[in-house]
Amino acid sequence: MTQRVSHLYIASSAINDRGVFTSQDIPKDSLLEICPVIVIPEEEMDLIKHSVLYNYYFDWATENQGAIALGYGSIYNHSYTPNAEYREDYEGRQLMLYAIKDIAAGDEITINYNGDPEDQEPVWFDKSKNE
Repeated sequence: MTQRVSHLYIASSAINDRGVFTSQDIPKDSLLEICPVIVIPEEEMDLIKHSVLYNYYFDWATENQGAIALGYGSIYNHSYTPNAEYREDYEGRQLMLYAIKDIAAGDEITINYNGDPEDQEPVWFDKSKNE
């Protein structure tokens, strides 16, 4: 079951088409959401890489698996200075999102797609860092 804080919502984003925002202040270390995932088996990963889902999946338990996060999980936008992070629970097949900074009402909630909030490695879609 997706567990979500009721004050999270989807809205237009300056980062991408849409993103996840909060209507209330969120203190650092708060649990934002628990998102169940659909695990993509290794033999189906090539299919994902040739579909619109490519931009929405997370690397999963093994190098050749992926996962689509339900709830708002696959809608959080990327930032190299995120205010949240995700943690994988492989056994429970879920992603847990936590605030890593205080987040003000009205702010967009962002994560670093590299997994580690401090990782500055270019992500695949960031043309400015990949040139």
